[in-house]
Amino acid sequence: MRRPHPRGELSAALLELLDGPPGHRAPPGGAAAAAADPYGDDLHLALCLCYELHYHGLDGVPDAWEWDPDLLRFRAALERRFLEQLRADVPPGDDVTAALRRVLAEPGDGGGVSGFLQDEGGTSHLREYAVHRSLYQLKEADPHLWAVPRLTGRAKAGLVAVEYDEFGAGRADRVHSRLYADLMRDLGLDDTYGHYAGHVPGTTLATVNVMSLFGLHRALRGSLVGHFAVLEITSSPASRRLVRALERLGAGPAAVRFYAEHVEADAVHEQLVRHEVVEDLVRREPGLAGDVVFGIRATQWLEDRFAGAVLGAWRSGGSSLRVPLPAA
Repeated sequence: MRRPHPRGELSAALLELLDGPPGHRAPPGGAAAAAADPYGDDLHLALCLCYELHYHGLDGVPDAWEWDPDLLRFRAALERRFLEQLRADVPPGDDVTAALRRVLAEPGDGGGVSGFLQDEGGTSHLREYAVHRSLYQLKEADPHLWAVPRLTGRAKAGLVAVEYDEFGAGRADRVHSRLYADLMRDLGLDDTYGHYAGHVPGTTLATVNVMSLFGLHRALRGSLVGHFAVLEITSSPASRRLVRALERLGAGPAAVRFYAEHVEADAVHEQLVRHEVVEDLVRREPGLAGDVVFGIRATQWLEDRFAGAVLGAWRSGGSSLRVPLPAA
């Protein structure tokens, strides 16, 4: 992943640090992270860059940085600031059934961003949406794999069954991240991994960073399962709206194929996740019920915040990106 331009003190210090070898200088102290906006561009770009060392890596940055103790302490300070604020903003609870019931209910705002794209959005809106989602979709399912070694029984088997589909059921040409790259090219976008990291705001980065936060910490495995449940439950109806948007706007077959694939597959995945993964995990470890609910509600809270920012920009006639796209 190419390194984007910094957005403040934290991301600037991190990018400068990564220009050298591990140990050549100390990263910023925890006080800088503690004073940062927990949902701001600076903190979330810095956190995104730290997490990318566990995925595809960063251009020109040695792999040795991935487990550097000083960098991990810096990342922990960023995570602590983000997680503490998220816990303060998301109401607690331990009724998993009620939390899932709310996710299953169709949104009352006309379908949010996907509803806007279905009914009134233009090609420019569709392309911007594809850019926002590219930060996750080009590594779709990867963060949730960290749950596999931390689950047992039906929960493990159910999650792996869903992930098997996400990775193309053994066919490289059907891996969902590959299908999303095809969608991006169909819409005249660059499908290079992480290409648009510098274009998207902190509201978008937060929706991606929370997956890595939950995935990298075994203590948050319940929240990772809650996050996984929200994505799979909400995917099929949203994908159906996006198929209609793509067809209405005359998108090519590769673009339509990505979301059409999710309409049917994720309707099945929703049942697997609810009845195999979530139910079995809570049955085996009832003490994780509150964490599962937190994962569900935190995911919804960040997604609602993302949708509000995107729709607010579009309805005012502006771009939802930090760096607007050139015309297709």
